[in-house]
Amino acid sequence: MNTNGRPLGLLERLEKGPVICAEGYLFELERRGYLQAGAFVPEVVLEHPEEVAQLHREFVHAGSDVVEAFTYYAHREKLRLVGKEELLARINRQALALAKEVAGESGALFAGDICNTNVYEPGDISASREARTMIEEQVGWAVEAGVDFIIGETFSYAEEALIGLEVIKEAGLPAVITLAVHRDPETREGWSVAEACKRLEDAGADVVGLNCIRGPMTMMPLLKEIVCAVDVPVAALPVPYRTHEEEPSFQSLRDPHYDGYLPSGIPFPTALDPFYCNRYEISAFTREAWALGVSYFGLCCGAAPHHIRSMAEALGRMPPASRYSEDMSKHVFLGTDPTLRRQNIEYRSEL
Repeated sequence: MNTNGRPLGLLERLEKGPVICAEGYLFELERRGYLQAGAFVPEVVLEHPEEVAQLHREFVHAGSDVVEAFTYYAHREKLRLVGKEELLARINRQALALAKEVAGESGALFAGDICNTNVYEPGDISASREARTMIEEQVGWAVEAGVDFIIGETFSYAEEALIGLEVIKEAGLPAVITLAVHRDPETREGWSVAEACKRLEDAGADVVGLNCIRGPMTMMPLLKEIVCAVDVPVAALPVPYRTHEEEPSFQSLRDPHYDGYLPSGIPFPTALDPFYCNRYEISAFTREAWALGVSYFGLCCGAAPHHIRSMAEALGRMPPASRYSEDMSKHVFLGTDPTLRRQNIEYRSEL
């Protein structure tokens, strides 16, 4: 609470310490059988709202400070592709209502969300106008719902991110703007991440950084560039996959141990299991990024609640889910409790 007795807003919380925002709803709800990979349209918001609300609650239980409305890819272009543009307003308002309910009951921040429109093209005035109109629609519904701030995410064109930022600031809300960087370590128009984030800061972004596409190992070098270039809080929300220098994005990952059928011809998006980061890798990334100067944390596509818990614990927190964090002392073979059976302890080397 601040001195007026109101809950702290995003910027006030960031002044006091790190903020965690769980993302990754697309992949997690696909894994659970409620969303189709490919189009990745969040129709689950309408078809199974209880599942979306439950995942919101699980992320808060694991340590997320923010409930982000699941309006990612709930924009006009995506709904056009699946022939359901008439659901546009309904799906956005429902997603916002679900997030608002969970934020209200948990005391978490309530965030709106916009993203890459997939219609933007550099130098095309008509495409820029179309992208802006799509963003204005979603920002309008977020404002109507009373969000605390708006996240603009997964922009690979920094100029499109600037359009989204302008719309958010015109609405009078704090803006978290994160870029998505593919194989080349720059935006699609060729700006370095440092230049792009500096331009976003100069245009009024309250938090800038990166989300999605790259895993911890290949996002970290870019975060170092951003931290040195800006004065506003820096965001880091990698995907929890083991990307590396030769395959820096999760779309570029290839599995040498499996040459069977893959619907897309590559592991992305539904055969990435062999590359999954464990919770301790996420902890290590979080500690390194925090030491670097990152203060807004999260994970994107592939994230699960146990990852968010590890992130929170790496920042010195004990969310409710920490009650169930690992304690191997009483394990039948690997434990240290003196009352464990000797014959089982002695058998551990045979496991």
